[in-house]
Amino acid sequence: MTPVIDTQPETHRTPFPPIASYAFLSDCESNCLISPAGAVEWMCVPRPDSPSVFASILDRGAGSFRVGPHGTRVPSARRYLPGTLVLETTWQTPTGWLVVRDAMVMGPWHNQDERSATHRRTPTDDDAEHILLRTVTCISGTVDLQVECDPSPDYGRAETRWEYDDAGYNAIHAESDSGPTLRLTSSLRLGIDGRTASARTRMVNGDKAFIALSWSPLPAPTTWEAAADQLWRTQEFWREWITQGVFPDHPWRTYLQRSALTLKGLTYAPTGALLAAATTSLPETPGGERNWDYRYAWIRDSTFALWGLYTLGLDREANDFFAFIHDVCRDNKDLQIMYGVGGEEKLEEFELGHLSGYEGAQPVRIGNAAYDQQQHDVWGAVLDSVYLHTRSREQLPESLWPVLKRQVEAAIKHWHEPDRGIWEVRGEPQHFVSSKLMCWVALDRGARLARMHDEMDFAEQWSKLAAEIHSDICANGVDERGVFVQRYGSGALDASLLLVPLLRFLPADDPRVRATVLAIADELTTDGLVLRYRVEETDDGLSGEEGAFTICSFWLVSALVEIGELERGRALCERLLSYASTLNLYAEEIDPRSGRHLGNFPQAFTHLALINAVVHVIRAEETAGHDGVHFEPPNRGG
Repeated sequence: MTPVIDTQPETHRTPFPPIASYAFLSDCESNCLISPAGAVEWMCVPRPDSPSVFASILDRGAGSFRVGPHGTRVPSARRYLPGTLVLETTWQTPTGWLVVRDAMVMGPWHNQDERSATHRRTPTDDDAEHILLRTVTCISGTVDLQVECDPSPDYGRAETRWEYDDAGYNAIHAESDSGPTLRLTSSLRLGIDGRTASARTRMVNGDKAFIALSWSPLPAPTTWEAAADQLWRTQEFWREWITQGVFPDHPWRTYLQRSALTLKGLTYAPTGALLAAATTSLPETPGGERNWDYRYAWIRDSTFALWGLYTLGLDREANDFFAFIHDVCRDNKDLQIMYGVGGEEKLEEFELGHLSGYEGAQPVRIGNAAYDQQQHDVWGAVLDSVYLHTRSREQLPESLWPVLKRQVEAAIKHWHEPDRGIWEVRGEPQHFVSSKLMCWVALDRGARLARMHDEMDFAEQWSKLAAEIHSDICANGVDERGVFVQRYGSGALDASLLLVPLLRFLPADDPRVRATVLAIADELTTDGLVLRYRVEETDDGLSGEEGAFTICSFWLVSALVEIGELERGRALCERLLSYASTLNLYAEEIDPRSGRHLGNFPQAFTHLALINAVVHVIRAEETAGHDGVHFEPPNRGG
């Protein structure tokens, strides 16, 4: 398998690194993106949806934090330490070699004497230290090290004022009119030049240094030994977590593990929410207007992500997320399609006109107006995820039953109405087939859960309604070719209909399933990669083109395997894996012609679909008698 080079073909020079070239770090409370040049170019604290501290990914003047050799911007190698979200960058200069390791530090649980003001989930042994730690080791020759920390809080709208903590040069702090106090501690001597804190020193073979950026009262390291210990503990946290999973002994194992680690990094531990992505406004179309804020918890995306983690045996996160669902539905509230990571209901959308946007793509948006849209797929996503989670336990948590019952009732009330669909189109509501499919899922899984809960009357009633929705979809959602279409009364295709076999709406050998999968594969693709829909056939309220949504291509892999097209599915899966970044991360879309990643990054939806597709191929190969160790992940059921 020949990987696609992690750079974009350029018709013009751009100061912005390719989206796929960024590294992703997380402590499950905050996250950041680091460019190949060693600069933190996106970071929001104390929460992932807080205003940014560094945002040069959206405007080259909106703040960054670089650690690397003076005069050298291109590293020799970058990797994650295996099984972790610890980044290692190796630099070669004309005079020597340098290794930088970056991590968002994990430590022991902190609130021993009083309860946390932010954590609503069961305390664990580990907790975020609220420190971005950067360690440096010279491994050969001599290297001039340069550190430049230039925060620009509130999306570049606020100024910082650095001051020394004491009489020495090793600790400084920055106040601003917006956001938390930032602190830099280091084994290096730090200088202040306006809003920039900097350090420069010549390191020789064997020299070690650290720089720690913190944003809470928790103590940052003051010695190399303390920094090394924090780095080691962070590595151990990630490795212990990934070891809980069940992974096949297969060449694609590394993709599964990196996707699982990325999904874990997109969780918000205090509440159990799962982020759709770490960023806002990275464009779906180069220079275009399809720029959205994804730093929130979409119920659909989150429950799909749990499917991916559950497939690998990593189901503990489901408990926290279902508790988050319970929280946001208190007092008989209806379930929204999305929330802030703290459960906030209103996510008003604003445009930041002072930022240039990634490669000039405007507008830059914060907030997301889709929060109050009607999307009828959300109820089915929740019910299917809960069913998957509880089936192996053979019982339903008592506290969840009233919440789930309300979701089924909502599906019953609204399934026959138009909505905005799974893709959140901003055109007129339509009778989207995928939305009605997910309402069927809500009734079908609801009936199964009712039986688990010994609510036989509900089980019988909901089963009958599920059959009614099933018949309506089959009567109105299929064209004369026997292909499921995007919406009632239209012949347009939609990649979301690949979920028909994956959700067990119909058996994989049903002629309508096969016709739908092959029609999407042959007619809704560009250079073999799947589009969500044809923009000229769908009123989505926007203009311009969009790239191929990577989740849809991975869905096609799974669907091809389901209908018996294993070789075709495997070939597509291998091609999609070749598009992974050099760190095995994915954005939302891939340009089929160039392999360039587009959209917000890293994207939970893409990584969960990767897990599902890879497991489909591996399981089918084993069934077909190919070489490999037996691997039996949990069945989707249904």
